[in-house]
Amino acid sequence: MTARLLEGRPYADAIRQELTAEAAAFQARNGHAATLAIIVHRPEGDDPTPRDVYARQLRRTARSLGMNTRQIELPFASTAVELHAALDRLNRDPGVQGIIVQLPLPAHIGRETLLDAIAPAKDVDGISAVNAGSLFLNLPARVPATCAAVMELLDRAGIDLDGRRTIVVGASPVVGRPLALMLLQRDATVTLCHIYTRDLPAFTRQADVLIACAGQPGLINGAMVRSGTVVVDVGINVLPDGQIVGDVDFAAVVEIAGAITPVPGGVGPLTNLMVMRQTLRALDV
Repeated sequence: MTARLLEGRPYADAIRQELTAEAAAFQARNGHAATLAIIVHRPEGDDPTPRDVYARQLRRTARSLGMNTRQIELPFASTAVELHAALDRLNRDPGVQGIIVQLPLPAHIGRETLLDAIAPAKDVDGISAVNAGSLFLNLPARVPATCAAVMELLDRAGIDLDGRRTIVVGASPVVGRPLALMLLQRDATVTLCHIYTRDLPAFTRQADVLIACAGQPGLINGAMVRSGTVVVDVGINVLPDGQIVGDVDFAAVVEIAGAITPVPGGVGPLTNLMVMRQTLRALDV
């Protein structure tokens, strides 16, 4: 059996067309393009970092849709007070619809610094306490872009979640936990597994839908998946030879699953577009 391949790029192309029209309508309505502000902490030296790559991808995506970006660079040694001051300026700026802070933060600035620092309506990656609480209470909320991308892919692929046993492997606060809540909102029967879960294969073999977001290459092998399962691989791992792989042993699982996302090319192409969509809809929350 060969699984149906759930490639993200065709869905991304359709979303891009929708958002281009939405961005044009926003500009016509407001007299300016929707703007995403990106805060990046700049390490010493000139070597490119993952922060640079992601910020560049966001700028390119926004430009392709007819949106603007504004990049604010802070020294790596800047303090939490300085970060708060930059965020406060952006919160009060009516020309900025979305704010994203590149993670991870410098070690001397805890992630909790951001929990109440970004205006909830502009928190386009869903990291604030208000948005996390709203998600928990099943209220309108900004959500992490990766989680939104997973849900968008499942919807566009026609994957029914109602009552289906859905196993999420990985419990990070930016993917696994919020994704589990979003799946519950869609009436899936959800189990959230993590590093201390005993006998992980006993859980994964029960899944109708299996979502891997643990950040461990090849964690899910063929023996852990039953025939016909929908497998969504959120992992992005760079091997020593430079190869990019997911959390799923694709070559083994593709022969067993009913449907599977590739890495790269699955969830990834939708993620930046979800940031842009939440930026365009800043007043909806």
